This record gives sequence, C-alpha cells and structure tokens, in this order.
Amino acid sequence: MHDITLLINIVVALVVAFIGGVIARRIGLPTIVGYLVAGIALGPFTPGFIGDTDIITQLAELGVIFLMFGVGLHFSLSDLWRVRTVAIPGALGQMFLTTMLAYGLSQWWGWSPASGIVLGLAISIASTVVLLRGLIDNGLLNTPHGQAAVGWLVLEDIATVLILVLMPTLANSNGGFDWGGLIFTLVKAAAFVALIWLVGRRLIPWVLLRIAYTRSRELFILAILAITLGVSLGAAEWFGISFALGAFVVGVVVGESPLSHQVGADVFPFREAFTVLFFVSIGMVVNPIYLYNNISHVLILTILIVVGKSVLTLMLGLIFPWQGRTALVVASGLSQIGEFSFILGQAGIALGILDRDQYSLILAGALLSITVNPVMFRLINPTEKFFKRFPRFWKLLDRHGPAPAAPVEESIEGHVIVFEYGRVGTYIVNLLEQISIPYLVIDSDVERIEELSRRGIPTLYGDASNTEVLHHAGLGRARALVIAGHDEASSELIITAAREIAPKLPIIARATTEEGINRLAELGAQDVIHPELEGGLELVRHTLLKLDFPLHEILRYMDSVREDHYDAQIDTQEEHRLLHDLISASHNLEVSWVRIVSGNALIGQTLAEANIRARTGASVVAIVRNKQPMANPKSQTVFEADDRIGLIGDPEQIQAAEKLLTDLEHESTEAGVDWET
Repeated sequence: MHDITLLINIVVALVVAFIGGVIARRIGLPTIVGYLVAGIALGPFTPGFIGDTDIITQLAELGVIFLMFGVGLHFSLSDLWRVRTVAIPGALGQMFLTTMLAYGLSQWWGWSPASGIVLGLAISIASTVVLLRGLIDNGLLNTPHGQAAVGWLVLEDIATVLILVLMPTLANSNGGFDWGGLIFTLVKAAAFVALIWLVGRRLIPWVLLRIAYTRSRELFILAILAITLGVSLGAAEWFGISFALGAFVVGVVVGESPLSHQVGADVFPFREAFTVLFFVSIGMVVNPIYLYNNISHVLILTILIVVGKSVLTLMLGLIFPWQGRTALVVASGLSQIGEFSFILGQAGIALGILDRDQYSLILAGALLSITVNPVMFRLINPTEKFFKRFPRFWKLLDRHGPAPAAPVEESIEGHVIVFEYGRVGTYIVNLLEQISIPYLVIDSDVERIEELSRRGIPTLYGDASNTEVLHHAGLGRARALVIAGHDEASSELIITAAREIAPKLPIIARATTEEGINRLAELGAQDVIHPELEGGLELVRHTLLKLDFPLHEILRYMDSVREDHYDAQIDTQEEHRLLHDLISASHNLEVSWVRIVSGNALIGQTLAEANIRARTGASVVAIVRNKQPMANPKSQTVFEADDRIGLIGDPEQIQAAEKLLTDLEHESTEAGVDWET
C-alpha cells in the first residue's frame, strides 16, 4: 500500500477543525477558537490520534502565504490616510507601550531579552478576523469609529511585515545589537521590494491579463498560485526574507491590477482552507499540561492583553484629540490577539528566540482574549455612560477633535448592475445610457471588458456569482440587478449570492429553459424572462392587435402570463378573469384616435361646449397636443387644430364622432344645443 501519511494528516486535520469550528459557532465563539482547540486535540500532548507536526506545519506555511497575500491585495493607502489622525499615532503608541509592558513581565518571569521583545510584539497585534467579526456583529464596521479601528489594524499589519524582516537580526544579536546585520537585512528587503515594484508591477498584471485572454478559468487560477508561491519562495531563497513579506508585496502589486477583485475571489478558497491548517498547526504545539501548571502566567498575560491594551488605548485617547466613542470602540476591538501574533510566534520558534512552552502562553492568551472579546464590545455603551458621570474625565477623553472620515464609497450609487454584455445586455445598457441611469457592467470576458473600458462604459471584470465581486460592485447600493447571461447555473449562483447581500434588491434574470424559469424565481428573481417564450407572447400581441383587441387589455393579459412563468395553460382565476376582460373589451368597445382638421367648427370650443358624448355616444378619454398627452381632459379644455382625440365607443359611435371632428361644413350653431345624455 502506498504511503498516504500526508493525505491522512490533511483529512484528519480538516475534519477535526470542521467539528471544532461548528461547535465554536454554536456557542457563540469565533471559529478560530475551534480550529485552535482542534489542533490541541491532534497534538502530541493529548491522547488519541497524533498528527504529524512537521507535515501540518509545512502546509501551514501556505496558509501564511495566502493570508499575507490577501492583506496586500486589499491594502489601501488611501483608506489608511483617511483615518491617519487616529491610526498612525494610536497604533504606533499602543504597540510600543504594550511591548514594553510585556517585556517587563517577561523579565520578571526570567525570559531572555529577545524572547521578551517577541512576546511584547506578538501581543501588541490584534486579529483582523476577530476585529472585523466584532465590528460587523455590532453594526460598527461602516461607522467612522469602526473605520478608525480598521485603519489602526492595517498599520499593525504593515508593522508585522517589517518586524518579520527584522527578526533574524534580533536572533543574531546575542553579544549586542547587530547594526550591520540590521542594515544588510533592510537593504535586501528594499532590493526585493524595488525589484517587484519596478518589474513585477508591469510584468505580473500583464501575465494575468494574457492568461485571462485564454478564457480558461483553470489557467487563470494556476497563474495566480504560481506567481504568489513562486515569488514568495524566491524572496526567501534569493533575498533571505520571509515568505510573508514576499506574499504581501505580490498582493500589493496585484491589487493595482484591474483584475484584482477576481484574483481575490479565486484565491479566497485556498486562503481559507490553508489558513485553517495554519491554526491547527498552532494548536498542535501547545502543551495543555504546561499551561495548567502555569495557570497564573496564562491569566496574567490574558489580563495584559484584554485589560492592559484597552487601558493603554484609552490613555492614548487622553493624549490625542480623538472622540471618546472612537477610543472606546478601538479599545474594545483590539483587546485580543490572533493570526499575526501566531505568525510572529512561529517565526520566533524557527529562529530559536522562543521555545514551545513560551509559544504556548501566547496561544493561551489568544484563546482566552478571543473568547471574551464579544463581551468587550457589549461593554462599550455601559462604559460610555459610566464615564459621562464624571464630566471632567469625559471632557478630557472626548475632546471633539476631527472625527475619523467616514468610508468613501468606491463605486456609484443608485445604479443598475448588468451581468454579461452580450446581445441582450447591449440593449439594456444602451437604454440605461439614453435615459441617464447609472449602470455597471460585470463580465468575465476580459476582451469584452477592455473594449467596453475603451468606450468609457463602467465595467468590472469578474465572476458575479462571487460575493467579493458583488460587494465591490456596490450591490447593496444598487437599484436593480439584471442577469443577461445565458448560463442558468451561473445565474442561480448570482441570484443566491445577491439575495444574501441585498434581500430586497429587484432582480431581473434571463432563463434559457422552461425548468430554469421556476428555479430562478424560487431563488429570488422577481422577473424571469425567457427569450423564446417572450417571442411567442409578441406573436400573441401582434395577432390580437390585428383582430382589433384593445392594447391595454392585451398587455394586462401578457403580464399575467409572465407572472405565471409562461404557463401555456389558462388555469388560474386571475388568468380567466383577464381573458374574460379581454374578450369583453373586444366585443363592446373600440378605441380610436382622430385628428381635428383645420377649419373644423369645434376648434376654439371647450369640451363641455362641444358635447361630443351627447351628440355621438363616444367619450373623449385623452387629447394629444404637441406630442404631450392629456389623459381624461377636463370639461374646460379648449380644442385646437391638429389635436389628436382619443375616443371610446362602439363602431357606430366612433364613426359619428369621427365625422363630427373632421367635417368642414358642420354648422357651428349646433355646438351649443343641449343634448340629452
């Protein structure tokens, strides 16, 4: 039998992580906690199946690479700049103070200076996943306070990348700080960044664009993986820097490309899967017995993370002119540590700065701080009310400095999103442009996207069934979504994803099969159009018009057929009623338009003076004058030459009214006769 150790470890790790993640969500905790506990269960310090730590750790390196690639891909200097008054001094100040406190604590415990610094840096950096989850759950993500917290974390992520570059220098400074090594490390890192920025900035997007032209989804995904992993490995082998920095820089470069959002969507499954293995690998090195024997160390470190970081943030709020609520939101959101702390801890183990027991303390602090973080968010309002009882303190904390800028919308608002610019989509886009309604075209054909971009048509390259692409398209701010593509499987995925983001958004979809009509409607499309069956309805319309059926009743009947998903059988009460109305209207009424000729005696008379209904039996229901319709005109409306008069009545009544409106020899004196109605 073949050796399947690798396969067994992957399968067991993913299955146990899945179980742990489900349990964590069931009890209201972030899934990270479940993944970490799963790793502890698979580790060598607990009974049962013992995973291969070396294999899982190597797979976890892929998780680090994809995690840092995602950070670089979504990195936005403009977003950071908007909240710079809070993020820059706050993040740098909090990281420095936290590191110093943890360093002092480590010296009390008898750690080496280098391990104390790594401990301080690790607990000074919060988890992106946990922070975003907390902001979303509490409705704070799109507030100025939430955006300040996100900007703060972005700066911490950048600091993490720089720390990873400098850690080898810290490991080699046993006899004193190695300034030469530091300078050499910085030069190598700068050379790598310059090379990627100058060469890769042009080459990488060009390669992705050429691959996109092949219209092969597999090749496009393979190109992304090859570039990300290849550059990360090259950065480590040729420049001696970490995988994390290489992946981050590649992400920033790809983020400049118009294909970046599709890249992010395609990498997302790999990032999530390997990040799970990363968290499992972290849990596997934890020794629960050591933590139990050093429970006081665990509790002290957790208090420093949860309470200490929060107090330090509020102290910075007393120094800098922030809003009081901003300081409270940031203090609550960043009172935990997570994935980047683990990356630093693993780097510390690899460089010999930390041992596994010390790393276990960092993990224990992360588990406990993540667990209590939802409680910290719930304490924001009570804490604010408590502080306001002390006006002097609150006035010092809430100095009403410039509020953090609200998030800027990246795309249009109140627009119509059109998926796939084919023959059908072309008609829709042309009409929207003529009536000046903003729109955005999403298409996965890169050649079509380039052509539309040259014509100035707003476009987004990507698969609309991916929620990340739909979020970037501003689906939550759109007026309608039109799915003009012919692939019903893609349409189903798009409708499902759209309904999760915008439950009340009007969705108009195209179906190509009769089964697809009902399926798309069940998924949430309000209007489903089948081009072939729609052509049949058009034949019905033209046939009924030639048979002198009223247009209004024809349209009502056609709409009822569409609402019944083109069911050819007339079997609903509403369809029977509309069909009866259609037949009755054709037998009893005839609608006609007549133009008043110049010289007619009725010109200059009011509708009441003309008294057409009493004289002919026909009723005037509308007048069109200078191309402007007047429905149900008032009795004081004066007839003018070339008016088009809309009449309703039976054929004899219409004929009499036509004679009255077109007769040049009619006696004007007859117009004033009081006719019986």
